Amino acid sequence: MAKWLYRTGQACARHAKVVVAVWLVLLAGAVGGVAASGARTNNQFSIPGTESQQALDLLSRSFPAAVGSSAQMVFVAPAGQLVTSAAARAEIGRALRAAAGAPQVVGVVSPFSAHLVSADGRVAVGQVLYPVSRMDLRAGTTAELQRRVQNAAGDGRLQVVLGGNAFGATGVQVGAGEAVGVLIALVVLLVALGSALAAGMTVLAALLGVGTGLAVLLSLTRVVAISSTAPTLALMIGLAVGMDYTLFIVSRHRAQLASGMTVAGSIGLAIGRSGTAVAVAGSTVVIAMAGLSVVGIPFLTVMGLAASFTVLVAVAIALTLLPALLGLLGERLRPRTGSAAARSAARAEAPGTGRWSWARAVVARPALTIAVVVLGLLALAVPARGLNLAMPDNGSAPRASSERVAYDLVSRYFGPGLNGPLVLLVQPRPGSSRQVPGLLAAAAQVRSEALRLPDVLAASAPQLDHAGDLAVIDVVPRTGPAANATKDLVTSLRAQEPALLAATGTVVRVTGMTAVGIDVSDRLAGALAPFAALVVGLALIILLVVFRSVLVPLKAALGFLLSVGAALGAVTAVFQWGWLSGLFAVPAVGPVVSFLPIVLLAVLFGLAMDYEVFLVSRVREDYMVGSSDARLSVLTGAHHAYRVVVAAALVMFAVFASFGATDDAIVKPIAVASAVGVLVDAFVVRMTLVPAVLALLGGRAWWLPRWLDRVLPHADIEGRSLVGTPEGGGGRHKAPATRRPRHQVRPHLR
Repeated sequence: MAKWLYRTGQACARHAKVVVAVWLVLLAGAVGGVAASGARTNNQFSIPGTESQQALDLLSRSFPAAVGSSAQMVFVAPAGQLVTSAAARAEIGRALRAAAGAPQVVGVVSPFSAHLVSADGRVAVGQVLYPVSRMDLRAGTTAELQRRVQNAAGDGRLQVVLGGNAFGATGVQVGAGEAVGVLIALVVLLVALGSALAAGMTVLAALLGVGTGLAVLLSLTRVVAISSTAPTLALMIGLAVGMDYTLFIVSRHRAQLASGMTVAGSIGLAIGRSGTAVAVAGSTVVIAMAGLSVVGIPFLTVMGLAASFTVLVAVAIALTLLPALLGLLGERLRPRTGSAAARSAARAEAPGTGRWSWARAVVARPALTIAVVVLGLLALAVPARGLNLAMPDNGSAPRASSERVAYDLVSRYFGPGLNGPLVLLVQPRPGSSRQVPGLLAAAAQVRSEALRLPDVLAASAPQLDHAGDLAVIDVVPRTGPAANATKDLVTSLRAQEPALLAATGTVVRVTGMTAVGIDVSDRLAGALAPFAALVVGLALIILLVVFRSVLVPLKAALGFLLSVGAALGAVTAVFQWGWLSGLFAVPAVGPVVSFLPIVLLAVLFGLAMDYEVFLVSRVREDYMVGSSDARLSVLTGAHHAYRVVVAAALVMFAVFASFGATDDAIVKPIAVASAVGVLVDAFVVRMTLVPAVLALLGGRAWWLPRWLDRVLPHADIEGRSLVGTPEGGGGRHKAPATRRPRHQVRPHLR
């Protein structure tokens, strides 16, 4: 692989203008596709095969009004006044008539006919009904509803707040926070590379890659259902890895130029060696993210594939466009004699510097270092034992948003269960000829049994569809959609289904968006262990081939699990327990979005492997091509890699932290968990635990059975095939690690 990438890098540099032109044409074509498609995303969390989804699909065909989205109109009277007064009734009537004429509205429900007036008479809730789900509402539909209702209210004294499941964020949410993150990353790159030109080129290449990837994804929204979270996650991951990959290559190129290497030779060698690490690291990210498809939940599959695609584009940019840009800039990237960058390159080999000293301190007492790191990370992971998961609702929306204000008002005056009612679908037994009166009587009996459950606050009278062959009952829990008690209520209702079938001759199914969310959470919880086994297993195979070692991949996986545990512990403490929730601007303390663990597992595993591959490949490169002393190779490889790993981790942290400033209830905890996980993994696991383990193992770290050595393909990540090229240095290749005798550790390294 190294030899092929070496040639690819030099070819792209020689034909730089053609390569740049091809990428610009691809970007222009993708942007044109976005304009043609309209980039319409949706937030449908479906889960095929579950009871709730099957019933929801049936209702959408037979009784769409029962499962379509709805908006709540919450009317609040001033202190000392009532919504039941004549003036207030007149104002509510005007608002309802205005809402009835809004686009796509099929009906409105008065708060007085629905008996949704609070006990103190100050608050009333009306409903606006749509025949379609929120994802099928046309752009601007809810905004037009708000405009009409507010105009109808005029200068009335009632406060009118709109909410309900028709409202919520859609589309890619990018704001000032993300721009600040990119600027911080630019500053980090400027310090790490010592050149404004090199730093700017790194950011430009990453932005071009993520822009192309996102444009291609958004151009597919007419043929593939893409959730609004998928492009945001793809943007976050693509931007982070794009900057990291270009940094890995550009930093090596600058160091080689400072040592006197020619521009063409340096480009080839940088792509051949660091580019190999980029290709391997990118493949682990792609495997991890694409592995989300095995869970069997469509929106999660799309999220994983979208992120995988942007990572593939980032790798392609780093291996083709980047060498072309390096070729165009030529000598302008060579550090000037006497400059800070040149002095830094000259000190790269010198012992006694900060990086060398840290590596020596880490490997001086490897067993003690390992014990301290492992115990510390296990302590950080303790809060994760109490992690509570649920699907997000308007209760986790920003506090100032209309949907959040409406949610809180409804919870306060009518109970949180009204924000997420359950739906009971009642059908005659298959083959039964039950007529409408009999079905209504059976549904009424089902309603009575539901009301007997202590966690049920209210239940509506049964409603029949037009054909009269199914009935629908709305059940209002006493607790909110994300509460554990609501989940227990769904379980209790489903436990009654056999008895209701025997007593009433009807099939009863529990559905509605709240029940679907609960089923999604259950499916995710059950898929977490198999997904982890699949992703970790595939990545272990890749690392086994790359490093030709049995112990190094195992060490990488165990270190990753420690990082994930620490990240989940931090998320639990902040988002569920409320620690530092003000600092992180958490809109509501409570359950965390249910697919956070599985997405974090995919994201963090792939990104953690970036640092693992880059750091360990430098150690192995020194061991196989340079020094034959295993412990000295750990020191030298870590010394070479530390600066880039630190810079890459800070860049990735800046990107993730900037997305943590968003108000999106799904993206925010994922971004915060990823930011914490990156810091822990880079500084604690890769820069501390990994060198300690490698030092403790010594030459045994590269042990591989001879029969396996013969079977495995050679990835050549350390670039041994480049030894003998003018840029790679002369000399013969060293014998494989499995055949090298143990060497004594040099005295000054003990």
